[in-house]
Amino acid sequence: MWSVRGHWKQMEKTVAGKCLNQFWSVLLPLCLFLFISALFFDFCGLKQGVLINFSARAPKIFGQIHPIVDECVGQYIYVHNLPSRFNDDLLEDCHSINQWYDICEYLSNSGLGPQLSNSGDVDDFPNKSWFATDQFLLEVIFRTRMKDYKCLTNDSAMASAVYVPFYAGLEISRHLWGFNASVRDAVSNDLIKFLVEQPEWKRMWGKDHFLIVGRVTWDFRRMPNNESFWGSNFLRLPESENMTILGIESSHGADNDFGIPYPTYFHPSHDSEVFEWQNSMRRKRRQYLFSFAGADRPQDGDSIRGEMMNQCRASRDKCKLLDCAFDKKNNCKTINVMQMFQNSSFCLQPTGDSFTRRSTFDSILAGCIPVFFHPVSAYRQYLWHLPKEHTKYSVFIPMNYIKEGIASIEKVLLGIPEQRMLAMREEVISLIPKIIYANPSSKLETIEDAFDISIREVLQRVKEMRRVGRGERSTVG
Repeated sequence: MWSVRGHWKQMEKTVAGKCLNQFWSVLLPLCLFLFISALFFDFCGLKQGVLINFSARAPKIFGQIHPIVDECVGQYIYVHNLPSRFNDDLLEDCHSINQWYDICEYLSNSGLGPQLSNSGDVDDFPNKSWFATDQFLLEVIFRTRMKDYKCLTNDSAMASAVYVPFYAGLEISRHLWGFNASVRDAVSNDLIKFLVEQPEWKRMWGKDHFLIVGRVTWDFRRMPNNESFWGSNFLRLPESENMTILGIESSHGADNDFGIPYPTYFHPSHDSEVFEWQNSMRRKRRQYLFSFAGADRPQDGDSIRGEMMNQCRASRDKCKLLDCAFDKKNNCKTINVMQMFQNSSFCLQPTGDSFTRRSTFDSILAGCIPVFFHPVSAYRQYLWHLPKEHTKYSVFIPMNYIKEGIASIEKVLLGIPEQRMLAMREEVISLIPKIIYANPSSKLETIEDAFDISIREVLQRVKEMRRVGRGERSTVG
């Protein structure tokens, strides 16, 4: 029997069904559109080098999901996967690297070398962060640190810079003595051939590439048209001149060559170890006015070491000398040198086989004010790691003043007021974090070490080259 009530119930069902169908016909396309849009913006963000995260963990305000910006933008580094003959094979054949001593034992602990321990009552190495580090192993140390760099990428298109892990110093060490120019140049020439064939090279023709050389620059800058001259031609190749070169001693005449600190013996694992060491150096009572560890260079007519060492001997109790020539008694072993520097107010840093010395950084580590005799020994070298105002942390005495007997080192140093000397010492101690390389097995939290500073400056340099390449004005003076 037909009734109004039944009729209305039937109509309600019909209308409800139609509305539900219309609702889903609108909602489903809308959801699909939003999903595709999210994928599109995420893809675009990745192409720009920005990661946009639409996950449920992102903070929500009034129902909106706010994107998380990638902190590595502008800091991504791509590492070339070089054939092993350019790095790992050299370590496997480590006995052939240096004909004067076996470098193999120094390759332990990721290139830091054997751990140093205290002897007797001496307490100069207060923790396990001290190693017998070889001065020519920076390439290995740097590559190990790069493996844990926070902003590595496998996508070279996202990279702001490209690292070339070539052990240039270890390779040339095998051939510096007794080999002709063709042999000395062979491996580095092969490296260049490899690099220029890679797609990464063609983006900026190598101007975004950087590499480390663990020996002084002159080992790679043989004079043109003189194959009998010292070293290889690696850094004189046009392709090498496009790359940024970081080395323990740079060529101050090359604008792509930058000096970074020699590795010292101290490789801390925690910030607290650095702060404790700095405080320990502040408390040190320094027995000697000045000191020197090294050997004479009688065969070098330009050397001032003989005159300088004579002045030290004449100053008696004011100067401490460790003569390292024919050091059969091992007087110049690490612990003796570091002890002497810690007990000295000033440490003499003359030129030797080259302009620079690892001893400069050992003295800074000991809170000892370095005394230089040539501006290329530091002032024109370590522009990223040492203050531009060199009088804040060092003393300069021109070489000819010593050679010609014009200056007395003792009188020059005694003429520095005590308050100024203390301020200089404090400046030197404040530099310690900037000239050390932290242990690769850990990470410093609040301190930028020499590695961090070097990477930051490389990225800034490449950024400026891109800016100039686009026709914009450089911000670097």
